[in-house]
Amino acid sequence: MDYGEWERTVPTAITSDVLWRLRVYRLALYAADIGWNDVVRMGQDRRVRALTDQLYRSLGSVSANIAEGYSRSTGRERARFYEYALGSARESRDWYYKVRHALGPEVTEHRLALLTRIIQLLLVAIPDQRGSSIREEPVLYDVDG
Repeated sequence: MDYGEWERTVPTAITSDVLWRLRVYRLALYAADIGWNDVVRMGQDRRVRALTDQLYRSLGSVSANIAEGYSRSTGRERARFYEYALGSARESRDWYYKVRHALGPEVTEHRLALLTRIIQLLLVAIPDQRGSSIREEPVLYDVDG
């Protein structure tokens, strides 16, 4: 199911919430929803059963932490939960890579790209909420002089 088809199936109770305006939340919720089908499909293979549990927990954690963070009253608090979501998104991407043999290259590439986009959006949102950058700004060093 592509994103457009999926979005039309999301209930109004979710889409009418102001949280729905956050693209990163929508993508994270989509990732968890399509991840369910991946996990069910791979659950038949006992070799990856333990990995799928970890995968689904980390996928669910991304949108849940964004939702909880969005509900916080200060940018600093929101940033903290967005950082948790960032960690879970990276963890999910890692698990998808590890189960790539069970999913096949097309599905794996789609999931990795989706999670990478979520990570990129969170890397913008976190410093925005905190009011500072996540890492030090790059410094140019003169190595020839």
